[in-house]
Amino acid sequence: MGKIIAIANQKGGVGKTTTTVNLAASLGVLEKKVLLIDADPQANATSGLGIDVDSVEHGTYQLLEHTMSVDEVIIPTDSPNVDLVPAHIDLVAIEIELVDKDNREYMMKEALKGLGDRYDFVLIDCAPSLGLLTLNALTAADSVMIPIQCEYFALEGLGKLLNTVKSVQKIHNNDLDIEGMLLTMYDSRLRLSNQVVEEVKKHFADMVFDTIIQRNVRLSEAPSYGESIIKYDASSKGASNYLNLANEILKKNKEKV
Repeated sequence: MGKIIAIANQKGGVGKTTTTVNLAASLGVLEKKVLLIDADPQANATSGLGIDVDSVEHGTYQLLEHTMSVDEVIIPTDSPNVDLVPAHIDLVAIEIELVDKDNREYMMKEALKGLGDRYDFVLIDCAPSLGLLTLNALTAADSVMIPIQCEYFALEGLGKLLNTVKSVQKIHNNDLDIEGMLLTMYDSRLRLSNQVVEEVKKHFADMVFDTIIQRNVRLSEAPSYGESIIKYDASSKGASNYLNLANEILKKNKEKV
Protein backbone atom coordinates (compact mmCIF):
# COMPACT_ATOMS: atom_id res chain seq x y z
CA MET A 1 0.00 0.00 0.00
CA GLY A 2 1.13 3.58 -0.65
CA LYS A 3 2.08 5.92 2.15
CA ILE A 4 -0.82 7.18 4.28
CA ILE A 5 -0.36 10.74 5.58
CA ALA A 6 -2.86 12.34 7.98
CA ILE A 7 -2.93 16.15 7.84
CA ALA A 8 -3.92 17.15 11.37
CA ASN A 9 -4.10 20.04 13.83
CA GLN A 10 -6.99 20.49 16.27
CA LYS A 11 -6.74 24.24 15.72
CA GLY A 12 -9.03 25.45 12.95
CA GLY A 13 -8.02 27.80 10.14
CA VAL A 14 -4.37 26.73 9.91
CA GLY A 15 -4.48 25.53 6.31
CA LYS A 16 -5.18 21.79 6.76
CA THR A 17 -7.71 21.45 3.94
CA THR A 18 -5.86 23.89 1.67
CA THR A 19 -2.75 21.77 2.18
CA THR A 20 -4.48 18.42 1.67
CA VAL A 21 -6.21 19.49 -1.56
CA ASN A 22 -3.22 21.27 -3.09
CA LEU A 23 -0.66 18.70 -2.02
CA ALA A 24 -2.86 15.97 -3.57
CA ALA A 25 -3.13 17.97 -6.81
CA SER A 26 0.63 18.67 -6.85
CA LEU A 27 1.54 15.01 -6.31
CA GLY A 28 -0.95 14.11 -9.05
CA VAL A 29 0.71 16.52 -11.49
CA LEU A 30 4.03 14.88 -10.59
CA GLU A 31 2.45 11.61 -11.81
CA LYS A 32 1.79 10.02 -8.44
CA LYS A 33 -1.54 8.27 -7.86
CA VAL A 34 -3.26 9.92 -4.90
CA LEU A 35 -6.37 9.13 -2.86
CA LEU A 36 -7.71 12.01 -0.74
CA ILE A 37 -9.95 10.99 2.15
CA ASP A 38 -12.12 13.81 3.50
CA ALA A 39 -12.48 13.03 7.23
CA ASP A 40 -13.92 16.42 8.19
CA PRO A 41 -17.74 16.84 8.48
CA GLN A 42 -17.36 20.36 7.01
CA ALA A 43 -16.48 18.56 3.74
CA ASN A 44 -14.32 21.44 2.50
CA ALA A 45 -11.83 19.12 0.78
CA THR A 46 -14.76 17.57 -1.12
CA SER A 47 -16.09 20.93 -2.35
CA GLY A 48 -12.52 22.15 -2.89
CA LEU A 49 -12.09 19.45 -5.53
CA GLY A 50 -15.24 20.52 -7.34
CA ILE A 51 -17.68 17.96 -5.89
CA ASP A 52 -21.14 19.19 -4.89
CA VAL A 53 -21.39 18.12 -1.23
CA ASP A 54 -25.20 17.91 -1.38
CA SER A 55 -24.93 15.29 -4.12
CA VAL A 56 -22.67 13.01 -2.03
CA GLU A 57 -24.56 9.81 -1.24
CA HIS A 58 -21.75 7.79 0.24
CA GLY A 59 -18.23 8.43 1.42
CA THR A 60 -16.18 8.54 4.64
CA TYR A 61 -19.25 7.92 6.85
CA GLN A 62 -20.02 4.58 5.17
CA LEU A 63 -16.31 3.72 5.10
CA LEU A 64 -16.01 4.14 8.88
CA GLU A 65 -19.31 2.37 9.54
CA HIS A 66 -18.05 -0.52 7.40
CA THR A 67 -21.36 -0.55 5.52
CA MET A 68 -19.51 -0.05 2.21
CA SER A 69 -16.05 -1.04 1.03
CA VAL A 70 -13.38 1.51 0.13
CA ASP A 71 -13.86 0.64 -3.57
CA GLU A 72 -17.54 1.57 -3.36
CA VAL A 73 -16.94 5.05 -1.90
CA ILE A 74 -14.06 6.26 -4.11
CA ILE A 75 -15.00 8.80 -6.79
CA PRO A 76 -12.80 10.36 -9.51
CA THR A 77 -11.98 14.09 -9.58
CA ASP A 78 -10.95 16.54 -12.31
CA SER A 79 -7.44 16.71 -10.83
CA PRO A 80 -5.08 14.39 -12.72
CA ASN A 81 -4.30 11.17 -10.80
CA VAL A 82 -6.40 12.24 -7.78
CA ASP A 83 -9.36 10.21 -6.48
CA LEU A 84 -11.53 11.12 -3.52
CA VAL A 85 -13.47 9.56 -0.67
CA PRO A 86 -15.93 12.44 -0.13
CA ALA A 87 -17.49 13.68 3.10
CA HIS A 88 -20.95 14.94 3.94
CA ILE A 89 -22.41 16.68 6.99
CA ASP A 90 -23.72 13.26 8.19
CA LEU A 91 -20.11 12.51 9.20
CA VAL A 92 -20.85 14.63 12.29
CA ALA A 93 -22.77 11.66 13.75
CA ILE A 94 -19.97 9.14 13.35
CA GLU A 95 -18.26 9.83 16.69
CA ILE A 96 -21.48 9.08 18.58
CA GLU A 97 -22.23 5.99 16.49
CA LEU A 98 -18.74 4.49 16.84
CA VAL A 99 -18.37 5.13 20.56
CA ASP A 100 -19.89 1.78 21.62
CA LYS A 101 -18.17 -0.31 18.96
CA ASP A 102 -15.23 -2.60 19.60
CA ASN A 103 -11.94 -1.42 18.12
CA ARG A 104 -13.55 1.91 17.25
CA GLU A 105 -10.13 3.55 16.71
CA TYR A 106 -9.26 1.00 14.00
CA MET A 107 -12.28 1.44 11.69
CA MET A 108 -10.40 3.44 9.05
CA LYS A 109 -7.29 1.26 9.24
CA GLU A 110 -9.39 -1.87 8.59
CA ALA A 111 -11.35 -0.21 5.77
CA LEU A 112 -8.20 0.91 3.93
CA LYS A 113 -6.74 -2.61 3.79
CA GLY A 114 -8.80 -3.12 0.63
CA LEU A 115 -6.81 -0.49 -1.29
CA GLY A 116 -3.90 -2.74 -2.22
CA ASP A 117 -1.13 -0.95 -4.15
CA ARG A 118 -3.29 1.30 -6.31
CA TYR A 119 -2.12 4.59 -4.79
CA ASP A 120 1.29 6.05 -4.11
CA PHE A 121 -0.12 8.35 -1.43
CA VAL A 122 -3.29 8.43 0.65
CA LEU A 123 -3.89 11.86 2.24
CA ILE A 124 -6.43 12.18 5.07
CA ASP A 125 -7.87 15.64 5.74
CA CYS A 126 -8.65 15.59 9.47
CA ALA A 127 -11.33 17.52 11.34
CA PRO A 128 -10.16 20.42 13.59
CA SER A 129 -10.48 18.34 16.77
CA LEU A 130 -8.75 15.48 18.55
CA GLY A 131 -11.89 13.31 18.55
CA LEU A 132 -12.55 9.82 17.24
CA LEU A 133 -12.35 10.88 13.58
CA THR A 134 -8.82 12.24 13.98
CA LEU A 135 -7.86 9.26 16.16
CA ASN A 136 -9.00 6.90 13.38
CA ALA A 137 -6.90 8.83 10.86
CA LEU A 138 -3.78 8.75 13.08
CA THR A 139 -4.23 5.04 13.77
CA ALA A 140 -4.50 4.29 10.04
CA ALA A 141 -1.67 6.61 8.97
CA ASP A 142 2.04 5.99 8.45
CA SER A 143 2.77 9.61 9.33
CA VAL A 144 1.18 12.90 10.31
CA MET A 145 1.77 16.31 8.76
CA ILE A 146 1.05 19.28 11.02
CA PRO A 147 0.25 22.65 9.38
CA ILE A 148 1.18 25.60 11.62
CA GLN A 149 -0.11 29.09 10.90
CA CYS A 150 2.50 31.88 11.05
CA GLU A 151 0.47 33.84 13.59
CA TYR A 152 0.50 34.71 17.28
CA PHE A 153 -1.29 31.62 18.61
CA ALA A 154 0.62 29.23 16.32
CA LEU A 155 2.17 27.12 19.05
CA GLU A 156 -0.96 27.11 21.20
CA GLY A 157 -2.33 23.58 21.34
CA LEU A 158 0.67 22.12 19.52
CA GLY A 159 1.82 20.42 22.73
CA LYS A 160 -1.61 18.81 23.09
CA LEU A 161 -1.48 17.51 19.52
CA LEU A 162 2.05 16.11 20.00
CA ASN A 163 0.88 14.39 23.21
CA THR A 164 -2.00 12.84 21.25
CA VAL A 165 0.46 11.64 18.60
CA LYS A 166 2.66 10.10 21.34
CA SER A 167 -0.36 8.43 22.90
CA VAL A 168 -1.44 7.00 19.50
CA GLN A 169 2.15 5.77 18.93
CA LYS A 170 2.12 4.06 22.31
CA ILE A 171 -1.35 2.49 22.24
CA HIS A 172 -2.67 2.19 18.67
CA ASN A 173 0.04 2.69 16.07
CA ASN A 174 3.69 2.11 16.97
CA ASP A 175 4.79 3.01 13.46
CA LEU A 176 3.23 6.48 13.33
CA ASP A 177 5.87 8.98 12.30
CA ILE A 178 5.82 12.79 12.09
CA GLU A 179 6.09 13.59 8.39
CA GLY A 180 6.85 17.19 9.24
CA MET A 181 5.52 20.54 10.40
CA LEU A 182 4.41 22.86 7.63
CA LEU A 183 4.48 26.62 8.15
CA THR A 184 1.47 28.21 6.41
CA MET A 185 0.03 31.69 5.77
CA TYR A 186 3.48 33.26 5.90
CA ASP A 187 3.83 36.96 5.15
CA SER A 188 7.47 38.03 4.88
CA ARG A 189 6.49 41.68 5.53
CA LEU A 190 5.28 40.89 9.03
CA ARG A 191 7.79 40.68 11.83
CA LEU A 192 5.44 38.32 13.67
CA SER A 193 5.49 35.84 10.77
CA ASN A 194 9.27 35.79 10.83
CA GLN A 195 9.30 35.35 14.61
CA VAL A 196 6.96 32.34 14.39
CA VAL A 197 9.16 30.73 11.70
CA GLU A 198 12.24 31.30 13.88
CA GLU A 199 10.52 29.94 16.99
CA VAL A 200 9.15 26.80 15.32
CA LYS A 201 12.49 26.03 13.63
CA LYS A 202 14.35 26.59 16.90
CA HIS A 203 12.10 24.16 18.80
CA PHE A 204 11.52 21.51 16.16
CA ALA A 205 14.56 21.81 13.83
CA ASP A 206 14.57 18.89 11.34
CA MET A 207 10.86 18.23 11.86
CA VAL A 208 10.00 21.44 9.96
CA PHE A 209 9.62 21.37 6.17
CA ASP A 210 11.95 23.67 4.23
CA THR A 211 8.97 24.72 2.11
CA ILE A 212 6.89 27.53 3.63
CA ILE A 213 3.39 28.28 2.29
CA GLN A 214 3.06 32.00 1.73
CA ARG A 215 -0.11 34.06 1.97
CA ASN A 216 -1.51 34.21 -1.53
CA VAL A 217 -4.78 35.69 -2.80
CA ARG A 218 -5.08 33.10 -5.60
CA LEU A 219 -4.74 30.32 -3.01
CA SER A 220 -7.68 31.78 -1.07
CA GLU A 221 -9.79 32.17 -4.22
CA ALA A 222 -9.31 28.67 -5.66
CA PRO A 223 -11.71 26.75 -3.31
CA SER A 224 -14.65 29.01 -4.22
CA TYR A 225 -14.24 27.73 -7.81
CA GLY A 226 -13.97 24.10 -6.65
CA GLU A 227 -10.42 23.91 -7.96
CA SER A 228 -6.96 23.23 -6.61
CA ILE A 229 -4.42 26.03 -6.99
CA ILE A 230 -2.67 23.94 -9.66
CA LYS A 231 -5.80 24.04 -11.83
CA TYR A 232 -6.90 27.56 -10.86
CA ASP A 233 -3.60 29.36 -11.37
CA ALA A 234 -0.55 27.17 -12.00
CA SER A 235 1.70 30.23 -12.28
CA SER A 236 0.81 31.59 -8.83
CA LYS A 237 3.09 31.66 -5.79
CA GLY A 238 0.68 29.24 -4.05
CA ALA A 239 1.03 26.66 -6.83
CA SER A 240 4.81 27.00 -6.73
CA ASN A 241 4.83 26.52 -2.91
CA TYR A 242 2.74 23.34 -3.03
CA LEU A 243 4.74 21.85 -5.92
CA ASN A 244 7.88 22.49 -3.86
CA LEU A 245 6.26 20.75 -0.89
CA ALA A 246 5.29 17.76 -3.06
CA ASN A 247 8.85 17.49 -4.35
CA GLU A 248 10.21 17.75 -0.80
CA ILE A 249 7.93 14.90 0.34
CA LEU A 250 8.93 12.74 -2.63
CA LYS A 251 12.60 13.34 -1.94
CA LYS A 252 12.19 12.68 1.79
CA ASN A 253 10.34 9.41 1.22
CA LYS A 254 12.79 8.19 -1.40
CA GLU A 255 15.56 8.62 1.16
CA LYS A 256 13.58 6.68 3.75
CA VAL A 257 12.94 3.66 1.48
